[in-house]
Amino acid sequence: MSFRLSISTYGEGFPLLLLHGFAGNKSSWDELVPRLAEFSRVVVVDLPGHAHAPLPANLGERGFGEVVDALAECIQGPMDVLGYSQGARLALALALRHTKHIRRLVLESGTAGLCPEELRQKRREDDEAKATLLEQEGVASFMDSWKKLPLFATQERLSHEAKKALEQRRKSHSASGLAGALRCMGLGVQPNFWPLLCELHLPTLLISGEEDTKFTDIAQKMLRELPLAWHVVVPGCGHSVHLESPQQWLEATSVFLKASPENDRVTDACGAPHMREEGVKGV
Repeated sequence: MSFRLSISTYGEGFPLLLLHGFAGNKSSWDELVPRLAEFSRVVVVDLPGHAHAPLPANLGERGFGEVVDALAECIQGPMDVLGYSQGARLALALALRHTKHIRRLVLESGTAGLCPEELRQKRREDDEAKATLLEQEGVASFMDSWKKLPLFATQERLSHEAKKALEQRRKSHSASGLAGALRCMGLGVQPNFWPLLCELHLPTLLISGEEDTKFTDIAQKMLRELPLAWHVVVPGCGHSVHLESPQQWLEATSVFLKASPENDRVTDACGAPHMREEGVKGV
């Protein structure tokens, strides 16, 4: 192991590892941790390149694997894993690479990767361009453009306090750290996990926002490949469900994590496994 990540823990119960998205950090979960800690031992971590977390020795796909192995070092015994966006992709990789350590998996606004290879290469080039821009113009300028992406348009509905905290979090990182994160954890360096989904026999909850049609469609495709999965589509929000609709996010997540997969309470809240195109509206 070339590097280690530091963790913080809250509460008691079955452990739950939370993995934030790009330009987030441990504080991304501050509003949710107290509620999750009512029934879980919540474990939060700053992902590599964020805050003061170190980057792996290598970049590209090899670096991606080193990040996944570093996260595995944070797990002491069986654990539930929940990830958002970039964190969801890492959570999926962790579940595939270290399956015996994972009990349940929650993926919010995530994907199993890009294919064919030409799309991965194009995304690597795009992420390299973003990394170079970060290094040349700095975090503040980069984030002023980042927040204007259509993917984050629904975040404009957040409260003034929530938007201020999000802005501070995004601009708290170093340019070199975020550039390194793009080069070792970007979507272009993530392996194509689509062919492996059928082998992942873990209870998996997929969460997406109704207005984020791209990732809702991706979740439906993942749903058809995963052996034991549920999909919750939360109305009235976009990519960042845990920020935009925290109460509905908590309801869906809590029911899934507290109940066994065979329990009717899971089916009541999340629908039956292997739901098809209609998905679930709300929780």
